[in-house]
Amino acid sequence: MDRDLESIQEARDLVTRSRAAQRVFASATQERVDRVIRAMGEAAERAAEPLARLAVDETRMGRYQDKILKNRFSAVDVRDYILPLKTCGIIREAAEARVKELAVPMGVVAALVPTTNPTSTAIYKALIAVKARNSVVFSPHPRATKCVVETVRVLGDALRSVGEPEDLVLSLTAPTLEATTELMRHRLTAVILATGGAPMVRAAYSSGKPAYGVGPGNVPAIVERTADVRKAVADIVAGKSFDNGLLCSAENSLICDRPVETEARAELQRQRALVVTGPDRERLRALMQDPKTGHVSSEVVGLSASEIARRAGIAAPAGTRVLVVECSAVGPNEFFSREKLSPVLALYIEDGWEKCCERAMELLNFGGVGHSLVIHSRDEHVIQRFFEEKPAFRILVNTMAAMGAVGYTTGLAPAMSLGPGTWAGSVTSDNITPLHLINVKRLAYELRPFVAADAPESGMAAQRQGIAPGSGAVMPPSRYAADDVARAVEAFLADRRFRKRA
Repeated sequence: MDRDLESIQEARDLVTRSRAAQRVFASATQERVDRVIRAMGEAAERAAEPLARLAVDETRMGRYQDKILKNRFSAVDVRDYILPLKTCGIIREAAEARVKELAVPMGVVAALVPTTNPTSTAIYKALIAVKARNSVVFSPHPRATKCVVETVRVLGDALRSVGEPEDLVLSLTAPTLEATTELMRHRLTAVILATGGAPMVRAAYSSGKPAYGVGPGNVPAIVERTADVRKAVADIVAGKSFDNGLLCSAENSLICDRPVETEARAELQRQRALVVTGPDRERLRALMQDPKTGHVSSEVVGLSASEIARRAGIAAPAGTRVLVVECSAVGPNEFFSREKLSPVLALYIEDGWEKCCERAMELLNFGGVGHSLVIHSRDEHVIQRFFEEKPAFRILVNTMAAMGAVGYTTGLAPAMSLGPGTWAGSVTSDNITPLHLINVKRLAYELRPFVAADAPESGMAAQRQGIAPGSGAVMPPSRYAADDVARAVEAFLADRRFRKRA
């Protein structure tokens, strides 16, 4: 059998097995689900270092130490955040409205895993899927298959250790485009979590299944004149160099307010960032830009700044963390204004926060709209204006964007999938959690009886519906009967008494 046919058959077999395991798990109690999540998180935490090593060795991307942190973030921070979430049974009850909400699992989750963050993404997606009583089948990038399959083995062992079916978490072992397409379109697949390149995300959207897609980041970082410049630049360099710039939330451009330019440049040098100019700038672009697509070449994605400089023939001091390229334009004719997935940072100098703001909007609209933006400032008015007006759904303040947007340095929901909202064609602007992977069933009791205008009902029944008896005229409706109003008043007074005591 040809490889593509074998991979399609594997996808079909895995989805069938996954659905069978999910049917068993669908009736699990919250206590049982949380026991499973603890076991999976603890197993992934123990395996964080070997999985990081395996990911670097297989993909040849990123930094081993940073991948350990990302694995632990997915195993520990995500686990601790989702454990208190209620995903089983009645999750909400509105007494006055007489409505109950019941959590219902979606089923089989098809999860696409990128080569940039393979093991951490697999851990995260497995945890949020199982927390919602779903099962998950991974389609890893071909260059990250071994490390994802090993991650799934670790999680499967954890499932088996607590008496649950290990088929709740499965992975393709020979991924192809055809197999991934079959996985996404399979009749038993319920929802898709798509993290990867733009073509793969578009394929998920066009599969005919509900899908959560993650778009490009291209995150601008603004250093406004009131900022703590040393901290701001240190955060930006740390974010851009973290795992060699592989996170979609990593800073891609530094927009510096002109009055603090000198201080910012000095701090860039102190943070071991090298400004590349003249012929070196063109050599760097020639190395990094794919001549066919115009985008960043896969050959440099996730390499260190020193290695990129070496390949481009640029003399860089030992220990260089980031390469900085000065820019004055945004768009297809300025390669460095796009997402670069490497420790290469564009530098713009603008005069005033309004000009900084305009440049940031250009960058987001060129590639990264809806994703994230970071503002370093002590001026709350400026911060508020960025919050209200900029086309990004995560406005981060005085922090490292790379790990701030995912919820490591901020109070955002910890997640490795960040929705860019409808501005970028996604159904959500949230950090994706288990609550995005449940259906909600609602039970609703009658509050106001309906009586047809021509029905032979009593005057009282007609009045309850809002119709003047004998006239057919519509009266202003009263939503609640007298006893409903009495209950509402009692609840309000009780709440006031409680707050007064507190």
